[in-house]
Amino acid sequence: MIALYILLAIVILLLMVIIHEFGHYIAGKILKFKINEFSVGFGPKLLSRKKKNGEVFSLRLIPLGGFCAFEGESETSDNPDVRSFVDEKPWKRIIVLLAGGVFNLLSAVLFSFLFILIVGYSTPHVTQRYYSDAEKNNPYCLLEVGDEITEVNGKKINVMKSFEDYTSDLKLGDEVTVTVIRNGEEKEVKLTVQNIVPGDGKEAYSGFGFESIREYGNRSVGDAFVYCVPFTAKMSWTILGSFFDLITGKVAITSITGPVGTVGMMASVSAANWRNIFVLLPLIASNLGLFNLLPIPALDGSKVVFTVIEWIRGKPVNRKVENYIHTVGLLLLMAFLIIIDIVGMVLR
Repeated sequence: MIALYILLAIVILLLMVIIHEFGHYIAGKILKFKINEFSVGFGPKLLSRKKKNGEVFSLRLIPLGGFCAFEGESETSDNPDVRSFVDEKPWKRIIVLLAGGVFNLLSAVLFSFLFILIVGYSTPHVTQRYYSDAEKNNPYCLLEVGDEITEVNGKKINVMKSFEDYTSDLKLGDEVTVTVIRNGEEKEVKLTVQNIVPGDGKEAYSGFGFESIREYGNRSVGDAFVYCVPFTAKMSWTILGSFFDLITGKVAITSITGPVGTVGMMASVSAANWRNIFVLLPLIASNLGLFNLLPIPALDGSKVVFTVIEWIRGKPVNRKVENYIHTVGLLLLMAFLIIIDIVGMVLR
């Protein structure tokens, strides 16, 4: 069964790459760039079709990747009748370079919409409450088993804000009012942060005196429409924060994974719960979009930086130097991802 989830993970990654390259392709077509090939995958060609305008669409052996090849991406074309990529105006090239990441981010919004619509978001359902006496006459709170908590101090629990988000900063003695659905009716209950002694050998803690499970419910199209953009923005901000933590050393470099580790993680997470498949889609789309926009040699963000420098100077940085930087950057990036995958397998 896990083999099917591995295959699904590969298909998802391939879908993200296709969306990314399709962004470059669409922007290139609109701005009338000469496109030589649009490929799904790397390595030897399995299938290939050439259009009348000379564009080749191909399917290649290795499914982890793809590309949209423009005429003369690194230097002026030998064909004087064809305008090279590097000869196009800088602003046009910047649009084409940014289009891949932008398409990933736009697809993340769509995937977020589907996640909220199909999976919804979870709300706490009370499963147990604790008492301050052995006779169970004095519960720590007035919640009842089966209560669904939907609001905290009048603010709805949703895909952006969980019960914990609203209550994590509370201190001992602080009070909140929660709205619950009990037997189909809405009721308001006051909760106070107390020193809870659960009994049954469990450790004491500061809280409200109940336990709950998170249950998902399908939401409306309106919910999905309202929250899909902020939900994507929240994930994107979290990803940027993770990059910053990695750079500053707050997060160990071994916490990230390469392509093989990513496929394995996606497969195991998907196998654990089908809902995870739908949250992986916007997460990976956002991740790929933002990562490619970073100013790292060989990535789109770095190429944008070189193009902006050319725009400001009125002439390009030496093409051979730029190509060398991108080539070395690509080799180092690939080597880094391979090493990370190897380290990950050893540590596991």
